[in-house]
Amino acid sequence: MNEREFYHQPVLLKECIEQLNIKADGVYLDATFGGGGHSREMLKCLGSNGKLIVFDQDADARKNISDDERVIFVPENFRYAARFVRLYELPSLDGVLADLGVSSYQFDTADRGFSTRFDAMLDMRMDQRNPVTAVDILNKYPEAKLQKLFEQYGEVTNAKVLAKKIISSRVNHTLTTINEFKQAISTCVYGNPNKYLAQVFQALRIEVNDELNALQDFLSSITTALSPGGRLCIITFHSLEDRIVKNWMKHETFEESTPSFLPDKRARTLEIITKKPITPLDKEINQNPRSRSAKLRVATKI
Repeated sequence: MNEREFYHQPVLLKECIEQLNIKADGVYLDATFGGGGHSREMLKCLGSNGKLIVFDQDADARKNISDDERVIFVPENFRYAARFVRLYELPSLDGVLADLGVSSYQFDTADRGFSTRFDAMLDMRMDQRNPVTAVDILNKYPEAKLQKLFEQYGEVTNAKVLAKKIISSRVNHTLTTINEFKQAISTCVYGNPNKYLAQVFQALRIEVNDELNALQDFLSSITTALSPGGRLCIITFHSLEDRIVKNWMKHETFEESTPSFLPDKRARTLEIITKKPITPLDKEINQNPRSRSAKLRVATKI
């Protein structure tokens, strides 16, 4: 496995390229560049006049950039992608891809603090310029706020008990490392320990990186940057973000949808291509188990 594959194996690669329906002279956006796997395939479909804009807030992703004059790399959160397109007066986009999963590199690099498999500082920042880490959240948030984030972002069953335990544990000792944290909450683990800790870490990661708000900012702005007929392709990995993407593509709102017995008069700018999400085949799951929960949803600009 080469360094780029270690960084992140592109999920649903063939399916994404097919759904983007790439034009040789088009302008495309890879909103979550990572290891660049999706981008490299997109470039293969572009001609000399094509353009690919790639975003990634993780500074480590820059090492994966190819020396290609068709590529514009932007070291920022993808929530600012539409603003960048307007600011630099780029043509409207013919296709957008966003893979919302945490990269294998981030999970497998111990000192990034994303994985329960290692002992390291509780960092979890995708953007190292972000001043807030998981340590800050665990040691500074009040009990009610901790409970709410574990309920909403991790769907943790005993979030109230967990929050109370964190508060009592940090009275005499600051929670700074993964092992310290795991030991502090060991009596709260409910059901399958691996699944429980995964839910807890997911909640902390989402809070540290403001992931769901960033996704909403991205979707609500990038739609206007698409050309008519342009494709919007989003890969999700858990129910919270998938629900946001599904509702946006269907209703173009993040609020509760209009009851089915009432007419919905909101103007539509997107048409759903995938009535059901595209999921990995067994072959891909066997080669890359982390792809198991991936769902690809696609819409086109009307």
